[in-house]
Amino acid sequence: MSDRRVPGPPGPHGAPPGAGVDTLLAMRVIVDFDLCESNALCMAAAPEVFEVRDDDLLYVLQEEPPEELRDKVNEAARSCPKVAITIVD
Repeated sequence: MSDRRVPGPPGPHGAPPGAGVDTLLAMRVIVDFDLCESNALCMAAAPEVFEVRDDDLLYVLQEEPPEELRDKVNEAARSCPKVAITIVD
């Protein structure tokens, strides 16, 4: 995995931008709703990110989930029978 980073806040005493701590950009979840069947397999793998509601539609709760959910989100994408979930780094 290649990290995408953006410069953090300026360092102390007016140091140039990027002298502070860099921030890791989050992954992005993209769902092709034309392919999605709302079968909830993704929700079973990552309920913090995906939810199928009573209207039988899939909702993405976190389009940019935190890094600690990466394994669950990847499993959700792998489990989708219609290959409707894409993870962009």
